[in-house]
Amino acid sequence: METKSRSLELTVLSAEDLRINNRNLKKNAFVVVSIDPFNYRMTKTNAQGGGYPTWNEKFVMDLPARERFIILEVKCRTSSGDRRVGSAKVPVSEFIGGYVPKNCLQFLSFRLWDASWQRNGIINFSVRVKGPEREYLPAAPPASAAGMRKFQIDGTKNFGGVATGIPVWSVTR
Repeated sequence: METKSRSLELTVLSAEDLRINNRNLKKNAFVVVSIDPFNYRMTKTNAQGGGYPTWNEKFVMDLPARERFIILEVKCRTSSGDRRVGSAKVPVSEFIGGYVPKNCLQFLSFRLWDASWQRNGIINFSVRVKGPEREYLPAAPPASAAGMRKFQIDGTKNFGGVATGIPVWSVTR
């Protein structure tokens, strides 16, 4: 069976309110974007942004059809090594499928969580998916579907939309 992959164009834009030990981050923040352990990219270190760094770095990565998440991990480079500031696990369903138009550029912001599962800032990025993807059908048929009844609303012309009904139970004595 052939597995199709797509091309993911992801731009890491910025982060907000980054902290280490409840203190604002001073400098040297960078982001690791990973799809799997062998498919990852890193931004350059931002030496001046402090707790509100900006990168604006674009990566083009292969996104296999089987992948369900991408991980964005913000780290800080220190004299004793790289230290994890926070990470976000982004479901691929946020930008693939449903009613998302093909090749649509989307801007997303996700909460970052530190190692002890405490909130630790926000990461802002944009994403565009290119390449083969499955066609998704809407959950409800379009209004022009065969057999669809037309309704009159407020005495105006016919409305060809979908009517949703909620079952109501009645108890008679």
